[in-house]
Amino acid sequence: MAANPISISELILETVKTPGETVVRCSGKITSSTTALLQSTVRGLIPETESIVLDLTDVSYMDSSGLGTIVGLYLSAKRQHCALKLINLNQRLKELFRLTKLSSVFEGHEDYLGYTPD
Repeated sequence: MAANPISISELILETVKTPGETVVRCSGKITSSTTALLQSTVRGLIPETESIVLDLTDVSYMDSSGLGTIVGLYLSAKRQHCALKLINLNQRLKELFRLTKLSSVFEGHEDYLGYTPD
């Protein structure tokens, strides 16, 4: 397993590759000023793995650009037959995905989002 920390002012990404999946640990804020880093990092990993897991444990804030980037990454991964999963969302992020109805984009991953349909 190799860990490669990458940093830009408000966002730190650490990539850990295993045979079955690649985990990208995100720390900080996912905003319009940091989405390019997230996007380029994850898109570069898509051809190399079957599954990418975004660990959002230490994400303190996400704006609409962050939401859009995650949806774009999901679509890019899906087109290339790679799964994109989100794990360890804090209550604020869970609510953000639920309110924007984006939790349905990750349907089947309710256990990751912590979302249970009524």
